[in-house]
Amino acid sequence: MTPKIQSVRGMNDILPDEAEFWERFEETIRSWLRSYAYRPIRLPIVEPTPLFKRAIGEVTDIVEKEMYSFIDSLNGEPLTLRPEGTAGCVRAVIQHNLIAQQPQRLYYMGQMFRHERPQKGRYRQFYQVGVEALGFPGPDIDAEQILMGARLWDDLGLDGIALQLNTLGQPAERARHRSDLISYFEQHSEMLDDDGRRRLYSNPLRILDSKNPALQELILGAPQLIDQLGAESLAHFEGVQQVLRDAGQPFEINPRLVRGLDYYNLTVFEWVSDRLGAQGTVCAGGRYDGLVQQLGGKPAPACGFAMGVERLIALIREAGGEAGAEPVDVYVVHQGQAASRLAARVAEGLRDQGIDVLFHCGGGSFKSQMKKADASGASFAVIIGDDEANAGEVTLKPLRPTGEQPNEQKRVSVDSVADEIMSSILDWEES
Repeated sequence: MTPKIQSVRGMNDILPDEAEFWERFEETIRSWLRSYAYRPIRLPIVEPTPLFKRAIGEVTDIVEKEMYSFIDSLNGEPLTLRPEGTAGCVRAVIQHNLIAQQPQRLYYMGQMFRHERPQKGRYRQFYQVGVEALGFPGPDIDAEQILMGARLWDDLGLDGIALQLNTLGQPAERARHRSDLISYFEQHSEMLDDDGRRRLYSNPLRILDSKNPALQELILGAPQLIDQLGAESLAHFEGVQQVLRDAGQPFEINPRLVRGLDYYNLTVFEWVSDRLGAQGTVCAGGRYDGLVQQLGGKPAPACGFAMGVERLIALIREAGGEAGAEPVDVYVVHQGQAASRLAARVAEGLRDQGIDVLFHCGGGSFKSQMKKADASGASFAVIIGDDEANAGEVTLKPLRPTGEQPNEQKRVSVDSVADEIMSSILDWEES
């Protein structure tokens, strides 16, 4: 017996019922982004490996442990399946000179890849929605992106998602903070775990992001970056907070919020939920003013955020959202050669009028077809036998009567069936 081939662990199939649920979610996302004038950009899944090493930082878990990297067998080029979207988006903006035309509000959706241990809400292939604004220097765009999240949670019917906020200041301020952190952790080096000792001199800020319970008390006593911030960085941070306060948006300042990528500066934020267990972050981002220049472009301010689709879907489910197929409007039942030919034309005519149609295929008796029509969830069955075909008519049968609508079938002409269906739908919506 030939062995079955299974999907790669942590890279999941999304089956039809679930995929339709995802599509409805994506339609909400696109509508929400259009309302803020963000435009779509579609990016390659594979990028040059140096792009991520330069953008994310070589001393990060993503680059050190999690990237799917390989050498192109044709030309020896090092390539990587994208582990996140910002670097590729900035690369595209630089390559196509988009910021020179005007500031850009962009978004993308798609798969990201990280080689890590799969668990609930964390997979090796996972989906993100990424939002990037390039060319805007002030705190107003930071605050807009944060408030966008608040609106989306409302659109999705989600509650219990809290905002955490911090500032990482500018590079010179972080350098002073870095020296303070090294001195502090050197004094307590015996308490550090292996990751902490490895990062002590290469990137001590990462120690603050450790999830090791044994380090939490030590981290709480570490020097805080906000004590090193100058007037400009503080003013920017206050500007973001003022817009949020004016909008009535609650937030918590979390000085330990540092994000896992090297390119951030100034504002960083996370939307978190206690309904997803240990993986509580559903949306995160911040400002990355130095990245455009770092990747070879002219200096330009930028900020953005990303959302994990699987985690948001899990929250929607937890809030009572259900997967399942959206039922079609009409199921076309037919039997007989002339009837089948007419039925195909009727189905296409109904689709021309914007009516969703499931056309029965595979033959079978009227009784068996009607069982399938009823099980499909369709609102109507359009029934065509040779008798109807010879008369140029169809039998229209309501399958989901509501209100005072009777469950009575009637014969109508082929030319009027679309109007009859649309009229019935309007009557139902008004009842």
